[in-house]
Amino acid sequence: MIWVPVITMIVGLLTLVWSADKFLSGAAAVANNFGIPKMLIGLTIVSIGTSAPEIFVAIAASLEGTPLIAVGNAIGSNIANIGLVLAITAIIAPLPFSKAVLIKELPWLLGVTLLSLVLMFDLTLSIVDSFIMLAVLGMLVLRLVRDKEGTAGTLTSSVADELEEISPVSTPRATTWLIIGLVILLASAEVLVWAASTIADQLGVDDIIIGLTIVAIGTSLPELAATVGAAIKGHTDIAIGNVVGSNILNILAVLSVPGLFSTTYLENVSFWRDCGMMLALTIMLGLFGYARNSRPVITRFEGVVMLTSWIGYNILIVQQI
Repeated sequence: MIWVPVITMIVGLLTLVWSADKFLSGAAAVANNFGIPKMLIGLTIVSIGTSAPEIFVAIAASLEGTPLIAVGNAIGSNIANIGLVLAITAIIAPLPFSKAVLIKELPWLLGVTLLSLVLMFDLTLSIVDSFIMLAVLGMLVLRLVRDKEGTAGTLTSSVADELEEISPVSTPRATTWLIIGLVILLASAEVLVWAASTIADQLGVDDIIIGLTIVAIGTSLPELAATVGAAIKGHTDIAIGNVVGSNILNILAVLSVPGLFSTTYLENVSFWRDCGMMLALTIMLGLFGYARNSRPVITRFEGVVMLTSWIGYNILIVQQI
């Protein structure tokens, strides 16, 4: 009965998001109590911690022997973040590009997207590929820490909100929430991966398809809610930065995970269809940002174009099942 793993997956997604928030809050509070500057906490613990659901799903999938779920989640999340999250938000209200995004963040996203495609061009994701991506992640974090003048501009609103929410909490209490969040995060990731692989088996589809669709959309829903909420409140200037930062981490911190456990092999169709779609939407985002000389913005029409592309891509996947 397929409804059992479907319900299990929904419960897993909900607990995954909840536990990730508790884990992140506990880790940030502990670091704050030990006197670590909030800016440094934001650039390390909070920035990387916001991708905790995807990271732990990738770890669980790799340990369960279904690394393609992790690969599909990373690539599918990037596709959904642009084609679904940014598209719907832009339809609600046009999204302006901030100067920090255009100068610092978007070039990084374009660069790491191309890097990931070059590394996976041989249809494998090896431990060498993973170490290269993690090394680039380390370089990026180090650059942000050293960039004293531009650091504030590169912090996304979600990171800024987390920093503001760091209230005085005793170290024992913060540590308790850190441990509880971590344990439930690990358990919910395991449950989610089990449910995803079971659904894939019962439907007779590849694991990567489930990762690209159900898992990717599920882990992107919190980003969608936060971004749409910010747009409704009039904070449209931070929406693009949120998605760009999330996509960079999905490639460097999430996509690198499967290769650390074992060499992961991709199918030719997955590389050209899925990685190609990720690249196409990323380039589209770049064109929207750099093609205009005056105030760059994602218009409602461009939002419709991105959403239509995302819907068409998912229809193509369903037809190939």
